Amino acid sequence: MTRRFVITAVGDDRPGIVAAFTGALLELEANLEDTAMTLLEGQFAMVLVIAVPMGEVAEVRDALSAVSRSFGLMVDVREPGSAALVPTGRQFSLTVYGADHSGIVHRVAAVLAGLDVNVVDLATRVIGRDNVTPVYAMLLDLCVPDAVGDDALRAALDEVAGELGVDCTLRAIDADIF
Repeated sequence: MTRRFVITAVGDDRPGIVAAFTGALLELEANLEDTAMTLLEGQFAMVLVIAVPMGEVAEVRDALSAVSRSFGLMVDVREPGSAALVPTGRQFSLTVYGADHSGIVHRVAAVLAGLDVNVVDLATRVIGRDNVTPVYAMLLDLCVPDAVGDDALRAALDEVAGELGVDCTLRAIDADIF
């Protein structure tokens, strides 16, 4: 019987974290099903969904304990909750660019939430941090319910873009690659 687990890990970035972490999981015969890993301000963060042939949460934690100590990682292992549903609907990519100021992520996310749009991935960067007017860039992957028309989604994004003084570009994603 295959068991699935969700693992989160955060710590100071150092070379070798991914190799050591995945090596420990390989010892469990774990299959990496979904992963996201990133570096932010010197902190390396990862979220993984794994499948193992057998096992309990404690066994996965034990298998990762030496790596966690060695790299100073805070690690959490849990079983996916009952709410672990894959979002359904039309897939879109949204890019948001504009002068950096507070509230951009919140306002865009609030508009999307008001339309019941699921944000499935989000990344932000400040470009030209040392410039007089740094640019804020936000990239989102969205799952839009069939009940929300493309025109309504674009109109809502145009409205919030005007309020925030940013550019929003929405593109349909045809292939289910990422």
